[in-house]
Amino acid sequence: MTPLEPPPRPAEGGTRPAAVATLLADLAATLDDGAARGPLLPLAPGADPAPVLARLRTPPAPGTAVVLATSGSTSGTGHLVALTGAALRASAEATHERLGGPGQWLACLPTHHVAGFQVLVRSVVAGTSPVVLDTTDGFRPTDLPEAVGRLRGDLPSYLSLVPTQLRRVLEAGGAPLAALARLDAVLLGGARTPAALLDAAARAGVRVVTTYGMTETGGGCVYDGVPLAGVRVRTDAGRVLLAGPVLADGYLDDPQASAAAFVTEGGERWLRTADRGALCDGRLAVQGRLDDVLITGGVNVSAGAVERVLADTFGEVVVVGVADDEWGVVVTAVVAGGPARLADLRARVVPRLGGPAAPRALVVLDALPLIGPGKVDRRAVARLATEALAGAPSAARVRAVERH
Repeated sequence: MTPLEPPPRPAEGGTRPAAVATLLADLAATLDDGAARGPLLPLAPGADPAPVLARLRTPPAPGTAVVLATSGSTSGTGHLVALTGAALRASAEATHERLGGPGQWLACLPTHHVAGFQVLVRSVVAGTSPVVLDTTDGFRPTDLPEAVGRLRGDLPSYLSLVPTQLRRVLEAGGAPLAALARLDAVLLGGARTPAALLDAAARAGVRVVTTYGMTETGGGCVYDGVPLAGVRVRTDAGRVLLAGPVLADGYLDDPQASAAAFVTEGGERWLRTADRGALCDGRLAVQGRLDDVLITGGVNVSAGAVERVLADTFGEVVVVGVADDEWGVVVTAVVAGGPARLADLRARVVPRLGGPAAPRALVVLDALPLIGPGKVDRRAVARLATEALAGAPSAARVRAVERH
C-alpha cells in the first residue's frame, strides 16, 4: 500500500456540542480545500482510529472532504466511503432547493454517520449555525422543546430523524410533539418507515419528508420518492441504480467491492445499490433488499415483503430466517415492545402473501438492537431469534417466544 498523502484526519463524531463545533469548523475549511488539508474521518466518541486507518487500501482522490464508514447492518462489515466536497455541496444544495431554501438545522443525529454529517454540511452551505441536541446518552423527546426554542425565527427550520425517534416523539405527545410540528420539515430516513407512522405524524401536523439514500450518495438523494435535482434513478431487473453529482468516489477499503458497486454505463457513472425497487411515473418505491429472500419449504419468501405487511399493524417488526431441520428455514417475526400473537401475524400475512410467507415463529424483544443512527442490526436480530428458538434466549432482551 502506498502512503496516503495527506491521510484522513480522525475527528470525534457523535453529538457532543463541543465536538460538533470542532468538526463544523474543520468541515468549513475542508469543503473548500480538502485536497490540501486531508479528508476528515469522523469516528464514534472514544473510537480508536488505528484499526480504521489500517483498513485503507486506496488513497483518497483530490478534493475528498470526508471518509465515512457505513454501518454494515446486514453484512456485519461496512465500507470506508470517500465523499468529495463537490458531492457533499451538491447534496446540500439540492436538499435546500427541494425544501424551499436554506435554513437552520437542529442536529441530533451522530455526525460520524452520513445523515448527521450532512446536517453540518447543509449548515456550512447555508451559512447558518446548527442548534445541537446532545443525544450521547440517548434521544429524549422531552429535550426537543428547549432545542427547538433555540432555533432562529427568521429562517426555515429543519431536522433529520430516524423512524424510531419519530415514533418516540409521537408516543410522548404534548410539548415534544408540538415542538416537532413547529419545524418546516422533518427529514426521515435511515430505515423503512411504516405507513401508519407517517399517517400519525401527518395527523399531528408534523411535516415529514421521507428520504432514501445511503453513505455512497452523500445521504438522502430521493425525497418522497422523487429524485433530488441532478439525481437520476433507474432499475435493472429490480435493482435500484443511482447517478448524479452526489455519488461518492468509492470505497477506500475494498477496491473490488468499489468496482462492482460503482459502474460506468453509457458514459455515466452509476451506483448499483443492494435494494429492490420500482419506478412509477418517475416516483421510486423501494421494496426491500435484493438479498432478503428466505427459502422455506422450497418456497422463496421476501422478508421485506412480510415486514411491510406487518409493520402498519404491529409496529417495529423484523423478519429473519432461522435454520430448521423440517423447513430448511423458518420465517420468524421479531417484534419490539408491545404484545403480539403469532396467530394474529399469520392472519395478516396469509391473505396478502400466501401461507408459506406467514411467520411460523414469533420472538418478542424489549427493543430491536440498533447499529448506527436508528438502523436495525439485522445480524444481531437473527442471532437473538436463533437463540430464542433454540431455547437459550438472552433473558435481558427476549420477552416471549411462540411457534406455529
